[in-house]
Amino acid sequence: MLKVLKKVNLTRMIFVGLFAGLFIGHFFPGLVPAVKPFRGLFLNGVKCIIAPLIFSTLVTGIAGAKNFKTFGRMGLKAIIYFEIVTTLALVIGLGFVNLFKPGVGVKLSSGAEATALIPQVKMSFAGFIEHLLPTNIVDAIARGDVLQIVIFSSVFALAVLAVGAKAKPIVDFCEALSEIMFKFTGYIMLLAPLGVGAAMASTVSEHGIAVILPLMKLVGTLYLALVAFILLVIVPVCLLFKIPMIAFFREIKDAFILAFATTSSESAYPLALKSLETFGVPRRISSFVLPLGYSFNLDGSTLYLALASIFVAQAAGIDMPLSQQLTLMLMLMLTTKGVAAVPRASLVVLSGALSAFGLPLEGIALILGVDEFMDMARTSVNLLGNCVATAVIARTEGIEFSTKAKITGPLNC
Repeated sequence: MLKVLKKVNLTRMIFVGLFAGLFIGHFFPGLVPAVKPFRGLFLNGVKCIIAPLIFSTLVTGIAGAKNFKTFGRMGLKAIIYFEIVTTLALVIGLGFVNLFKPGVGVKLSSGAEATALIPQVKMSFAGFIEHLLPTNIVDAIARGDVLQIVIFSSVFALAVLAVGAKAKPIVDFCEALSEIMFKFTGYIMLLAPLGVGAAMASTVSEHGIAVILPLMKLVGTLYLALVAFILLVIVPVCLLFKIPMIAFFREIKDAFILAFATTSSESAYPLALKSLETFGVPRRISSFVLPLGYSFNLDGSTLYLALASIFVAQAAGIDMPLSQQLTLMLMLMLTTKGVAAVPRASLVVLSGALSAFGLPLEGIALILGVDEFMDMARTSVNLLGNCVATAVIARTEGIEFSTKAKITGPLNC
């Protein structure tokens, strides 16, 4: 069975699962309770990979660099890049929502559902700083807090580097662990088509195709804005830094599709990490920049939040002048950093922005009906943006990429 599955293209199987899920969810909703657990099974399998994979690859990457300054330099370049790109995402989001005005003529509904679904998280700069290090690394792993795992692993790796030869057994262990986790990822990817199909069937059966129709303009505006972001930002960045786009997109396409279908960046992380390595990005760079981007470079989510905030204002009949929109953009630029581990992070940030500008929270209840379909697009763009960011930092470190990257199968991870 494993030999047969090795020969099957992962992309094709994911698409098969995607369309099968659409078919089952629309025509046979009664079967959804039977297939829905496979979504949870797949996502749980992926989540259990994330912490050991980040830890092992970061330790081996940093310990192998033999230079403290290298990671300080890469971190600074990554943060500057993240800020520039997320600012451009905000500008594009605001531009499209003002151009197409998807909220005009839409009636707001009750905000009870939105209030119940928004976690009561107090967001502040002081809280963010305090949150950087975990009180207990086991607790951070259990919560899936990527930022805390990355920072703990980075500091641990720097300590390993400082100790030197005596820490070699730890480095050897982490090298073995990373190889094992990549192989483990290959086995979990066997469940990807089932997980994707179950996720799609569940979404369609719960929300229905009809729920999109009244808010089709909002969904369409977001998708157009994200396409514009790719064409106006991602493509020029690839050209500027001489990243061979055809080979690059061929390598990461499976991870991109997986993120789109499951609405989970975490599900695509192991596959994206290995794809970048196959593309030519050294592990010391990919294992550091990619997880860092999961907290600081949410391009798709940032664009979505700018668009959704103004959409609510339009639906409420509130005219926001350009000065207020620029203030909103600055607020979103700051509040989207480091919240990836917060449950329903986009709703947390959106509710904070709406409250700060006196906009009705009832708008969130309106958006919830189609949020799953918008989440697919913004999550996949988040992943794409982080993969491009990783390749950019690699280029600034003098790494050359092959124009003919190898194509990996589902079990060759």
